[in-house]
Amino acid sequence: MYRLLNALHFIVLFENRIFTCEPEYIKRILATDFPGYEKGPYFMRQMRTLLGTGVFNSDGEMWNKDRIAHFDIFDRHAEEVLHLMNARMQQGYPVDWQNSSSVKNVRSLSAGLPYPPPSALARSDQSKSHPANKFAQAFLEAQIASARRSRYTKAWPLWEFWQDKAAIQMKVIDEFIEPLLKEALSKKAEGESENKPNDVEEDETLLEHLVKLTDDPQVIRDETLNILLAGRDTTAITLTMAGYKLAEHPDILLKLREEVLAKVGMRRPSYEDIRDLKYLRAFINEVLRLYPPVPFNVRYATKTTTWPSMTSDPRPVYVPAGIRKDLWGPDADRFDPDRFLDERLHKYLTPNPFIFVPFNAGPRICLGQQFAYNEVSFMLIRLLQHVSDIRLVQEVNPEAVPPLGFAESKGSDGTDKVFFKNHLTMYVKGGVWLKMNEVAAADV
Repeated sequence: MYRLLNALHFIVLFENRIFTCEPEYIKRILATDFPGYEKGPYFMRQMRTLLGTGVFNSDGEMWNKDRIAHFDIFDRHAEEVLHLMNARMQQGYPVDWQNSSSVKNVRSLSAGLPYPPPSALARSDQSKSHPANKFAQAFLEAQIASARRSRYTKAWPLWEFWQDKAAIQMKVIDEFIEPLLKEALSKKAEGESENKPNDVEEDETLLEHLVKLTDDPQVIRDETLNILLAGRDTTAITLTMAGYKLAEHPDILLKLREEVLAKVGMRRPSYEDIRDLKYLRAFINEVLRLYPPVPFNVRYATKTTTWPSMTSDPRPVYVPAGIRKDLWGPDADRFDPDRFLDERLHKYLTPNPFIFVPFNAGPRICLGQQFAYNEVSFMLIRLLQHVSDIRLVQEVNPEAVPPLGFAESKGSDGTDKVFFKNHLTMYVKGGVWLKMNEVAAADV
């Protein structure tokens, strides 16, 4: 449909659906009338093959249980990722920053990084057969299959009458997870893990921590996949788009690098450093504003409700998602981190916080919000400490080049040089291929 309203209602296969980007409605759904909207049984059924009864796919008591747990687990591998990237670029090849951002969050660095498709090395590359990469690909395909069900409404089982499409990929995923799970449970049974459940050891993995909390393998498996979706895919696409915008805006890269070197230098950043890097936080927020990792949120109404009209003008208005000029100002479609630092912050966002909800809002607001900021900030600081220039080279992978006519798209698509897709989270088709200039030690 070409012309959209702030709230669009239509019926698909006898199912009522409403799409909205109106902050007042979002506030009502996520916060002020929170009990009136839930994930709902249909959404849970669509996602159960992949997510089970984890935090993303539950309501009521099961959801409240997840909110009690706290996770301060990840933060690792940044230096190794940068080392692998530098080694690849020393060979003269660009790197897929999207892939690098993903493997940083899972212990899959031994699989190596992929080569760009045109190279002979890409054709002989054995990394795709590595168990960690097979798991990552299956996880991606399972998300695509699960997300497709939402488009088919309640009738989605008809399209999978003969076979559960997500279950095919879950076999690969379970083959990867189950041996690790059995080993962790075995160690617990043998008394090797004597710490209290809430204690987190220095080199502890997410799986090892969950095993402390329960012996139920199904619960551990479901929570592992849910947290991977939350902690891997969302931060990965945020880092991916951050790298892309650094390549597109060398002036912003220079300003960020100056802030990092002035406040942190070349040492490892602390939480206090991250908190003090105001422009870096503004940059991340601007990435999240234009490229939200989870571009949609699904709720089912639990009771009859009425939404007030937000305008006296009944005429439909075209509204490009995420860049409404009536909410963000006349330059809403322009990438500008300063909007989170100057007078525009107090003019637009402060009085209307529900125009910016990359971490959800209300009682279901993301528990990992601050952790995500810290993780993305940490990786970007390390990158900016070692790199002085970033260039986008999408042409090395034909799949990564947007199709003809993409530049004429309305909204920010018209200026973007990467091709966005989404399943449960957003991603870039074909990856984001970058070349970077490493800073010599004498230049620091």
